[in-house]
Amino acid sequence: MDLLLDAVCVVDREGHFLFVSAASEQIFGYTPEEMIGRAVIDFVHPGDRERTLQAVNEILDGDQKPYFENRYVRKDGKIAHIMWSARWSESQQIRVAVARDVTERKRAESMQTAVYAISEAANASGDLPALFQRIHEVVDDLLLATNFIVALYDADNDEISFPYHAHPYSEASAPQTLKSHTLTAEVIRTGQPLLLTPETAASVLSSLDAVVNPDALNWLGVPLESASGIVGALVVLSSADAVRFSEKDRELLQFVAVQVVAALERKRMHSRLEHMAQHDQLTDLPNRTLFLDRLQTSLTKAHREQTRLAVLFLDLDKFKQVNDIHGHTVGDHLLQDVARRLTRCVRESDTVGRIGGDEFIILLESIKQPEDAAILTGKILATLSEPYKLAKVTLQIIPSIGVAVYPENGEEGNELIRYADNAMYQIKKGRQSSIPR
Repeated sequence: MDLLLDAVCVVDREGHFLFVSAASEQIFGYTPEEMIGRAVIDFVHPGDRERTLQAVNEILDGDQKPYFENRYVRKDGKIAHIMWSARWSESQQIRVAVARDVTERKRAESMQTAVYAISEAANASGDLPALFQRIHEVVDDLLLATNFIVALYDADNDEISFPYHAHPYSEASAPQTLKSHTLTAEVIRTGQPLLLTPETAASVLSSLDAVVNPDALNWLGVPLESASGIVGALVVLSSADAVRFSEKDRELLQFVAVQVVAALERKRMHSRLEHMAQHDQLTDLPNRTLFLDRLQTSLTKAHREQTRLAVLFLDLDKFKQVNDIHGHTVGDHLLQDVARRLTRCVRESDTVGRIGGDEFIILLESIKQPEDAAILTGKILATLSEPYKLAKVTLQIIPSIGVAVYPENGEEGNELIRYADNAMYQIKKGRQSSIPR
């Protein structure tokens, strides 16, 4: 029996080892003498104990369990995945079970599952927090990493942010710089993985200029590396004193990091394309499509809550002359400055859009009286009429602004826009007719 690669175990009704074959040391890290007399459940990973006790009760009731799998914590703190074949002997009042170590098989399966899961999450319609949540689930399944951190590095601003962190310590409570004395900053700064355990902490930390929480000495971090450089890090922390991360865990997390970088790049590319499809490329303001979508949403809300909203339509008088005299580059800079001034005039809840040429449109949500729109129109007129200092030329442009108020001037989005557009042209027409010939 001791020549078998699988471990043969005999357990009494109360769940204590009566006999364990020699293979137990290879599988569990404990000699038979260290296991006999101890409760089986003490060796089971905390996350699998409830499920294991349920399986034991079923075996005691006569059920056979030929392929039951759970996780055990080895003597060295590493995790072993075990497949059991167990039966209960009523006459002898003992449970006889054979344990086979399937850790490598589970690791291979988990890696393949991780690729599919992260890829699927990256292509889903959710935002980055949803992606990070799914990545955490994948990492937790691979490494039992209840405590998990995603750190992203913005090289332009020299800032490490933590868009996702599930952990008991304070390291990720606020943004950091690359010079921060933290293990996460060390991983991003060097571009090298870092494995820390209570046994290796002294030797590893002696060469690092890092401040470490004494409760976080079972720590593993790997860099997120893209074609443009290091963009962040993945960090896992073990909350179980008996569990230790290993070099194989480091390899696993690095494998996941490669998938995460690819997923982030796909997600960001999708976001950029979506942004480009909904925004004006020159001013970065919402385009007609996005503006109409927000207008429809606001109209639905206004109808439900019985409130008002207003649409302002404006263009710049004699803008064509600016392009003809000073060139399109000056005209483009003028439009960008107009966009910035308009954005400063309105509330964050309002929307400023550019629908083409020198035409801009504004959505004012939840106004109390039509006069509120008139007040803002005066503010915009004054702001846009101030001189524009562009490169080597100073210009002064007067806008024409038309206003439509819901529900007084229309109840549909296109109806309000047409009303505001017509009102704007009446103002422009009246202004032009007043100019002496």
